[in-house]
Order: sequence, then structure tokens, then C-alpha cells
Amino acid sequence: MAASRLFSSNLIGASLLVTALATIPATTAAISAVDAKSYDGMEEFLTVLQRVRMDYVDEVTEEDLMRGAIDGMLSSLDPHSSFLDAHDFENLRTQTEGSYGGLGLSVTMQDGAVKVIAPTKDTPAFKAGIKAGDFITHLDGKLIFGGTLDEAVDQMRGEAGTTINLTIVRPGRDKPFDVDITRAIIELTPVTWEIEDNIGVISISSFTADVGADVRNAISDIEEKLGGKPDGIVLDLRSNPGGLLDEAVAVSDVFLDKGEIVSQRGRRKGDIERFFARPGDYARNLPVIVLVDAGSASASEIVAGALKDHNRALIMGNQTFGKGSVQTLQPLSRTTALKLTTARYFTPNGKSVQEGGIRPDIVVPQLSDPDYKTRIRFRESDLRGHLINEVDIDDDVLEDDTVEDPRFSTSAEELEEKGVEDFQLHYALETIGRTTEASARLAARTGGNTRKN
Repeated sequence: MAASRLFSSNLIGASLLVTALATIPATTAAISAVDAKSYDGMEEFLTVLQRVRMDYVDEVTEEDLMRGAIDGMLSSLDPHSSFLDAHDFENLRTQTEGSYGGLGLSVTMQDGAVKVIAPTKDTPAFKAGIKAGDFITHLDGKLIFGGTLDEAVDQMRGEAGTTINLTIVRPGRDKPFDVDITRAIIELTPVTWEIEDNIGVISISSFTADVGADVRNAISDIEEKLGGKPDGIVLDLRSNPGGLLDEAVAVSDVFLDKGEIVSQRGRRKGDIERFFARPGDYARNLPVIVLVDAGSASASEIVAGALKDHNRALIMGNQTFGKGSVQTLQPLSRTTALKLTTARYFTPNGKSVQEGGIRPDIVVPQLSDPDYKTRIRFRESDLRGHLINEVDIDDDVLEDDTVEDPRFSTSAEELEEKGVEDFQLHYALETIGRTTEASARLAARTGGNTRKN
């Protein structure tokens, strides 16, 4: 359970001392680079530190004060930069490498409240109907507002089979409501696949290590199961909060055979790194639909943006989260690290998704969700202190998916009667099916002599 993320996998290996004076330059070269204003600010900081230690109503440790100062400094930058102590570091390792007993939620802290970024598909939280944008106010009846994110996450995790009661405030609903959820072992299996109507459906829940290879294997397994090529691929990135930059590139490369996938641009003009597709489309030009929603963030947006800009896939669903920044994990010691925003990323057409997200080619509301019209979508632009987009956000990314559309007039109750549990996936499968039928009719009329220019 953690905030939405996109990490560079190239970690900075130099260890730095974390002491009460860690922010004071320790070398002659560094000292000469600090101007008088910096010294004045440091003197003021140390004066405040000393006054608090001497005169605060309760005794506080220097360790707590320094951690508070570090947290305050980083929180003034953007919502995704943070200091990771040993506990946070272990949580991060668990999320990317192991399994844990819990609910299956990605959460963040906003103005003292725990806010859901997205539930992970097929986890207890997902099955209980927790939605992106929900606020969790109480755990087992105890108010958690004003606490820390770590405290809330620790309480939500626990032994599999035990139950916890969550009080949810959902924008668009008049009253809070309670949900009982039974914890389970959250196995970190980021890539799953199934076959629907001769179409491969590949779901990615997060971009952890080896996801690119797992997607390639999924396509091979689908073809082996069918005894041939499927009619198309639905790549489901809904409620995927992101992960490793390298894996976003690897997944994009599965479907592309040339061209730029993404670029990341740092603080200086020369800090530009570009990532390109290697020759060979592993999906062999199969029709592809990428499903996204407000919970699709960061690495998910890199994949959707790359396939959209190269006209390789049809993007379908709802406008994405809008996190267009890269975080680098910089170790400070064996058990602590600095997670620092070091770059913005841009799609192949040079567009930043920061704040605005990616607008689908076809906006398809999730009609099987009875709350879709009233539920307020939570995105990057709602986070306090988010990075401002360097350029104006195009009008076409400003979404209103509650607008009435004759194609999408079916109610959730009617869909349930028809056995449709996931309307967005249902619509994607129908779209590929119509494309396949049209191609078959064209081939029949031309005797199969079709050529792609």
C-alpha cells in the first residue's frame, strides 16, 4: 500500500550520512558553493531546533525533530518525494518483491486523510467495491484522520483471514458507509491473462520487475492455448498505479517495432534520456485495445501514451491519473533512502501527461459501476503541491465521462441481468470482435488478397 509511483531503476549507490547536521555541507568545495543566504537559513534552522528542544511543552528527541524537518522539506517539493526509513524501505521491498497479508490498496495521504489511489484487481479491497478517490476515515471504528500513512497502512495489514472494518467517505454520496473486509495474502502476481471470445485479455496490476517478460510469456501462452493467433489483445491497465520505468518501456516494446517510447527530462537542458523500441513487434500486429481509468498512473500512462502516439493501439476507458514525473531512489544508508522526483517524462509526440493525463480515443464509462455518474474521480491534479505542467493542457484531455451518449444508455441493473459484470471490458471485446468480422468480410470480397501499406 503506497502512493502512486514511477521509479528509475538506476539507483545512486553512494551512501550519505544521516545525522543532525546532514544538511550542512561537509566539504570545502561544497561550503564554497553555499551563499550567505543559505548560511543565514541554516543558522535560523538550528536556532529553532535549539528553542524547541529547550522550551517545548513536552520533551522531544533530536531524532524526531530531524525526521520532521526532513519530511517537511520534502513535502514542500511535490507529493511523490519522501524520506524512507527502515520501515518504509522494507514496505517498498515487499511491494516489489514479496507478498503480505492485507487488503490490496494503493493509498496516499491528503490533508491528513487517507485517500485511495486504486485497489489492486482481484484483491479483497477490489472485491469489496473500494473505489479510487474514496477516503478512509476510520479503521474498526477508530478515527485515523491526522495520523501518518504508515500507521494507517500498518493497521490495514495483518494476518490473512482476519477482518477489518473500514469507514468510507465517497465523494458523491451523502453519508459515510462501512465495509467489512477480510484480509488475504496479497500475492504480487502483476501479470495475469485469460481468453474471452478468442481474444487475449492481459491484465497488469503494477509494473514490478520482469513485467515486460511476463507480458511476452502471456502472449505465447494465449497462442499456445488457442493453437494459433488470437483475434486481438486487450491490455488492461485499469487501477494500475505504476512502478518501474524500465518495465513500462519493456511492455511498450512488446507491441512496437520502432520509434521512441518515452523521454525523461531533468532539471538541466542536457538531462534528457530517450528510450526506443527494438525491431520486432512481438504481438505481430494484432489489434490491441488498452483499457485505462482514473487509477491508471505513471508507468501505465507511459505505455498508453506510447501505443497511442504510434497508433498501435486504441485507448479506451476513462482519462488517466496524470502523473508525469519520475522518482529516483537514492540510498542514504543500508536501511534508509531518499525518493526524489528527478525528471518529467514525455510521450513520443512530446506531450507531458502531468496533471492532464491521457484522454482515451474512445471514452467508455464503467456502466456496471452504479456510482460512476456521481463518484468524483481523484487524480494527480487533486494532490496538494503537485508539479505544474510546463505547457498548457489540451482541451481534449478535459473529460466529462458522465455526458449522456446513446451508445452508453444501459443501466447497471440491465447489465447485471445480461450477465455483464465489466462493461468497459465487454465493450473492448465487442470492438475487437467487430474489427475481426469487418476484416474477414473484406478478405472474402477481395479473395484474401489484401495488402497493408
